[in-house]
Amino acid sequence: MSQASRTSPSGSSTALSEAYDTALLDLDGVVYAGGLAIAHAVEALGTARDGGMHLAYVTNNALRTPAAVAQHLTELGVPAGPTDVITSAQAVARLVADQMPAGARVLVIGGEGLRVALRERGLEPVESADDDPVAVVQGYGGPDLAWGRFAEASYAINRGLPWFASNTDLTIPGARGIAPGNGAAVEVVRIATGAEPQVAGKPLPPMHRETVLRTGAERPLVVGDRLDTDIEGAFNGGVDSLLVLTGVTDAAQLVAAAPEHRPTYIDADLRGLLTGQPEVVRDGEGFGCGGWTASARDDRLVLDGDGDALDGLRALCAAAWSHAGDGVCELDAEEAVGRLGL
Repeated sequence: MSQASRTSPSGSSTALSEAYDTALLDLDGVVYAGGLAIAHAVEALGTARDGGMHLAYVTNNALRTPAAVAQHLTELGVPAGPTDVITSAQAVARLVADQMPAGARVLVIGGEGLRVALRERGLEPVESADDDPVAVVQGYGGPDLAWGRFAEASYAINRGLPWFASNTDLTIPGARGIAPGNGAAVEVVRIATGAEPQVAGKPLPPMHRETVLRTGAERPLVVGDRLDTDIEGAFNGGVDSLLVLTGVTDAAQLVAAAPEHRPTYIDADLRGLLTGQPEVVRDGEGFGCGGWTASARDDRLVLDGDGDALDGLRALCAAAWSHAGDGVCELDAEEAVGRLGL
């Protein structure tokens, strides 16, 4: 089934870790949240790796360097090296380097990961709009990023400098809940300047390009928790995806997903890499999966049956996506989704 015509989650008769050679894994909300490993992530990734699957970690978070991320993963029990990590800082640094002369000064609004990535591309990070920068790069700087940094970016951009952003994720999951992401900080600067940044991170092509260049994956599977970055990025790159429900996206959002936000597979967590995926089959006027049947009727989505809640969600997605076609399903799904308890 092509990405553009997806009206149902797909099935797989073999474990996803065997069907694909490389997992392109998001980090926040997939492997860890707030620095702590998500349940089952360490064991599932270890089993997938031992079975021969290459694990690459692809994150829109530009705060930390690949070396720091790899060390953190290793400490959590997921052995990784710096070359296993691809960040939006690397993608935006390449984007800037392609447009600016070697050795150019770049005003950095963000963390160390962004500075290291720029230096790797032969660019010189600076801290002030008065340091003669030729461009401004903005990336997630953590919860303690000073408000004055946004003012510094605004001074430079209002002087006519080009503006680049590592990503525009509005939120970021953490141990205590959902917090503002780099996209929220980008909005602050946009309001002050009226400018629009060039964006590198998921779901846009520069991030996909960076990932392909660094991993060499032939049969990649994107694994993420966000529809608007991970899943849309897979859609834009023409590759399959697995959505896990350990981060930002909930069942109701998934049922109402637009075509570019519909994943190939759905599972609760990273254990989904180690199994096949059940088929969703047309069942009369509805769609069946496991012990569930879902259909669109009387201006609402109806779910009948019982069994594994994920099977119910898969059937419900098929009913909603098929009804919506190339649009977004606007049928009332509250009662049907509520039955699943997800």
